[in-house]
Amino acid sequence: MRIALVHDWLNQYGGAERVLEVLHDMYPAAPVFASMYAPGRMPDAYRRWDIRTTFMQRLPGVTSRHQMYLLLYPFAFERLRLYDFDLVISNSSGFCHGIQKGAHTTHINYCLTPPRYVWSLEQYLNRERIGGVLRRVLRLFVPRLQRWDVQAASRVDRFVGISKAVVERIKACYGREADLIYPPVDTDGFHMAPKDELGDYFLVASRLVPYKRVDLAVRAFSELGLPLLVAGDGRDRPALEAMAGPSVRFLGYVPQDELRRLLARCRAFLFPGEEDFGIAPVEAMASGRPVIAYAAGGALDTVLEGRTGLLFHEQTPESLAHAVREFNDGEFDPASLRRFAEGFATPVFREAFGRLVDRPVETKAGS
Repeated sequence: MRIALVHDWLNQYGGAERVLEVLHDMYPAAPVFASMYAPGRMPDAYRRWDIRTTFMQRLPGVTSRHQMYLLLYPFAFERLRLYDFDLVISNSSGFCHGIQKGAHTTHINYCLTPPRYVWSLEQYLNRERIGGVLRRVLRLFVPRLQRWDVQAASRVDRFVGISKAVVERIKACYGREADLIYPPVDTDGFHMAPKDELGDYFLVASRLVPYKRVDLAVRAFSELGLPLLVAGDGRDRPALEAMAGPSVRFLGYVPQDELRRLLARCRAFLFPGEEDFGIAPVEAMASGRPVIAYAAGGALDTVLEGRTGLLFHEQTPESLAHAVREFNDGEFDPASLRRFAEGFATPVFREAFGRLVDRPVETKAGS
């Protein structure tokens, strides 16, 4: 069976790319099609892959400022005519599900989310602080992009969502049912610390960008006077440092081994943003530590009230601070947290996705 993998872009590394790596490990002979690729920004292992790009690879500055070209991605992926493949697996939060396929080809879309800049434009513009001409142009073209996206979705044979929230979004945007398979988490890479080595700090580990809402944790812990460690870097760091009290410490970029050590020893991991799934909370649970999360998006699938953590229901410093005051370390059993996290391990994903690929498509899209 000839298989192709399709990904939106390869110029930044995050949860979507971790999924792609597992899919490529499952189907190592499959070429990877992407709008563009920046080898210097991606892991070295990608250089051994068969990566094929679109005409967008030649556009000036596309790998460093890909948002400038948002209106071109639908055109780029529609020009990918993958007629010679038996199976196409697209891994998307953008437009890569818009590829053209042959009549005999099955197209499975692993949907990280329907594109936010199409279906939640104002939220996306505010979250990414996009202004000026691009803001006005996107508002003008959104109705057209929505029509294109629905048409592209009709060519997909099977949708798979990464969380219950995304499955609901697929239904709302495309009118399509979707399977649910949670993203793979490398739980084997995380370990619990002995009880006598636990610290007294809470932990945030995130890119410091607006939509991650690290500001909520910084403000809450500055008010509470409790120790908070902030691991990660990004354009929001100067503003966050300016609002932080003496109990908040910024660590900047933290190597993976050190991050695992910090996770295993924190009192709790904080997850104040709204994500489509959220791998970091599961990594914390794999380390035997509970999570305090905003009650929205993928956190609702993993942070179970009183069992794996606590939820706060308003995205405000006050609501988060209230949850922290209610938090009691002794209510959470590290071994139970670890067992729960193992339900999201990479082998679980591989088995579930492999079964889905082997399952016949009963009704082709558009038939």
